Amino acid sequence: MHTAIARFLRYLDVERNASPLTIKSYREDMISLAEYLETIFGRLPRPSELSPADLRKYVSALHEAGYAKSSVSRRLASLRSFYRFAQREGLVDGNPAKPLRNPRRDRKLPHFLTTDEIGQLLQAPSPRGLGLRDRAILETMYSAGLRVSELVGINQGDLDLEAGLVRIRGKGRKERLAPLGSFALAALRRWLARRLVARQEPAGLESPVFVNRFGRRLTTRSVARMLEKYLKQTSLDLRTTPHTLRHSFATHLLDRGADIRSVQELLGHRSLVTTQIYTHVSTAGLREAYEKAHPRATGGR
Repeated sequence: MHTAIARFLRYLDVERNASPLTIKSYREDMISLAEYLETIFGRLPRPSELSPADLRKYVSALHEAGYAKSSVSRRLASLRSFYRFAQREGLVDGNPAKPLRNPRRDRKLPHFLTTDEIGQLLQAPSPRGLGLRDRAILETMYSAGLRVSELVGINQGDLDLEAGLVRIRGKGRKERLAPLGSFALAALRRWLARRLVARQEPAGLESPVFVNRFGRRLTTRSVARMLEKYLKQTSLDLRTTPHTLRHSFATHLLDRGADIRSVQELLGHRSLVTTQIYTHVSTAGLREAYEKAHPRATGGR
């Protein structure tokens, strides 16, 4: 099993060109399975020894341990991928993970900020020093609907301020061009000008745009801590995360009549189904407004 898992992870890296985060997730999922099997069998069985019943017991153990349905679904997806690879490599005859069904997921509407709340947040950073960087970060994330990992990965050579575009490396190492609004462009220019004054001029096109006080690339955790500081400063909802700005971006576009296919492209979603969650957010807002305003929306029989 250990050898099969190692070959599978190497396949993801070399042949599938999966991102480091994706490989890390698969590795954790497969280690979890191996630890469970060693506990149950008293040894680590070969992939060919496992049956659908064995894997169902593993899924049951995950539920009993309190794993979220989304986490269970992800581990099942990892199992299916692993066994498809094992079949291709002749390690097993069949795929015992194929008959397993994902748990029915609870659909939760994403948390987002209103346009007024976004404005309040974007005004929070100081117009001096690292406040210029923080303002540029918040403006860029909201303007382009970026994941925080995409934001911190932006290099100097990815920016085309004249054209108002930034090249983004998204999930699965897929690239896309994202437009930047005038507020984000202005904030970026102020931050880059400040770096020149502070003698933090990037060494080249591969240098990070967003850096800490030592000139090193910011981490996703640093961005989350920065956001938390401004949430407390403005008394905004502390449930807000960097991803909330992405949710807000999509929701506000759809609220103002943007085509869902265009929003899908802007977000870098592979599937339209992923983008459609934001139509539910918009519909929920319309329903609330309707029930508040229409004289016969509630109270009837």
